[in-house]
Amino acid sequence: MAEKFIIEPCEELRGEIEIGGSKNAVLPVLAATILTGQENVLQNVPSLSDVEAMSGLLETLGAKTQWDKKSGNLTVSTAAINSQEAAYELVVKLRASFLVTGPLLARFGKAKVPLPGGCAIGSRPVDLHLKGFAALGAEVDNSHGCVTVEARRLKGAKIYLDFPSVGATENLMMAAALAEGQTILENCAVEPEIVDLANFLNAAGGKIRGAGTDTIKIDGVRDMKATQHSIIPDRIEAGTFMVAAALTRGDVLLTNVTADHVKPVTAKLKEVNILVEELETGIRVRHDPSHEIISADLKTMPYPGFPTDMQAQFMALMCTAGGTSIITETVFENRFMQVGELKRMGAEIKIESRSAIVEGVKKLTGTQVAASDLRAGAALVLAALRADGLTEITGIHHIDRGYYRLDTSLNKLGARIKRV
Repeated sequence: MAEKFIIEPCEELRGEIEIGGSKNAVLPVLAATILTGQENVLQNVPSLSDVEAMSGLLETLGAKTQWDKKSGNLTVSTAAINSQEAAYELVVKLRASFLVTGPLLARFGKAKVPLPGGCAIGSRPVDLHLKGFAALGAEVDNSHGCVTVEARRLKGAKIYLDFPSVGATENLMMAAALAEGQTILENCAVEPEIVDLANFLNAAGGKIRGAGTDTIKIDGVRDMKATQHSIIPDRIEAGTFMVAAALTRGDVLLTNVTADHVKPVTAKLKEVNILVEELETGIRVRHDPSHEIISADLKTMPYPGFPTDMQAQFMALMCTAGGTSIITETVFENRFMQVGELKRMGAEIKIESRSAIVEGVKKLTGTQVAASDLRAGAALVLAALRADGLTEITGIHHIDRGYYRLDTSLNKLGARIKRV
């Protein structure tokens, strides 16, 4: 039988929480280990179902993985990879699995990967990836729900991305790492996870400059070597706990967090009257009872704008703020999956095109709700902490994809969440 959360209301969250490694950083780095053909040690790896799925995919290709979940060390040997074809049943579960395409193509000259799955938050086509592979000299066939790419050896090229796609930037950066000559990627994504991937590739012998800016230059190398790499902290997990502290009018210190990576969330929380302090030990988020939490408008944008992955959680906060907020989603067209469930809890939200108009209410009420995707699920957990009465959340396997035991972490801060 599927697990669910039973959540009691919580007065205020208080205490200290350590942020884990980034889900969105570790998945591309796992794919990149294919390029080395050797044994790599990844540190600060979060214990998440998505990481298990990606490791499982590498194993079906012939890699060997060993994961010490206690220490967060994941050893990946890709020397014995003997298949360039990813299994449909694994790829359909996890969108990031498409990131094995670039490394397989670069190292073996061929990759066959089914079109990816993941959360149903909108269309995320892979056409930018495919255009890029073609520009690097690969023959691309996209038919029968499967992508096949082939090239004897990729050749460097100048590639302009029509949209700063994170996945396309990562896939093309990995493909170009072993290409002949120089590749210049323009209009790239600039997310911290891109920088983390470039740092791993450079540590493994790659020659990549400009990661974190909109132009990345990659000088292809013949081969890459084994390396050790520590994954950056998860900025979305950090943002979620920051909003949780605000929503419960609490006082929480976050450790192992990079302040620069959560700047957009920090700025919005300050705008709605939450105190956010950068300390030597981490980031402290607290509510001053003499100041009411007020509404604020929000528009999701690619980094360094406000992250789409934090939109649902911030909406939960605005449900109990004073005034009217307009939340506009520009990244994914189907990212308001939490709205119907928040309305079941008493929230007043109207959707007009790609905007949600949120009228703050005095209180939310507990009821039965379902998590439809990862971040919508997190938003429902946060809303439940502030609701009157019990809230029951089903579909929590979505939440486990991106948060390690979110219930346990929140309970340490004073929440009362039961996993049944």
